[in-house]
Amino acid sequence: MISWIKGEIISSWLQNQKLFLLISCNGVGYEIQTLNSVETDSIEKIITLWIEHIRREDSEFLFGFIQKEERDFFRDLLKVRGIGPQIGMSLLNKYSVDEVKTSLIKKNKDLISSVPGIGNKMTERIFLELKNKITVVEEGSNKKGNYNDNEEITFIFKDIDIALRSLEYPIKDIKNTINLIRSDFSKKKSTELNEYKINFENILKEAISILENNDSKFG
Repeated sequence: MISWIKGEIISSWLQNQKLFLLISCNGVGYEIQTLNSVETDSIEKIITLWIEHIRREDSEFLFGFIQKEERDFFRDLLKVRGIGPQIGMSLLNKYSVDEVKTSLIKKNKDLISSVPGIGNKMTERIFLELKNKITVVEEGSNKKGNYNDNEEITFIFKDIDIALRSLEYPIKDIKNTINLIRSDFSKKKSTELNEYKINFENILKEAISILENNDSKFG
């Protein structure tokens, strides 16, 4: 099972309004369908994608996402009866994960049903099966540590740890870096954290930046 891929973009193309990337990773070329918002203007660009690997009797498909949250929400969508990969991709191409989650919280069914291929009955099933799976941070919350205490953030940091170990940074430095970032989060106001936009990609970039300059951070 392929979980994520980091490699060089060899080519990209649109097929029936679907964006595909050919990514070279360790000498193997992976053909991956991704969201249309992914920047592909630079060939030979190194990219990391979170992967949903779908097997059929006679074929296999790879769907890639920049953010782990997008991949995980895509997985939740596929568990809804009647939702296939292409409908899931269409939904996430038209609206961000945050927009979809907000529509579920606010019971805005028109937003979901506006996506081609999703009718009223399917919209009802999406609301019924997903509304209890989503978590949002209340706007204006001033509670310190509300991000660090969030289960989703805990999983992000676990994935950060795995990614950094795969890049062969010293384990001690990885732990110090993660603790440093989490401590910094706990000192920020929620408005500052919202502007930062916490996700795997942003935190990984910050962690690598700290590790590359660890002499000044850890002495």
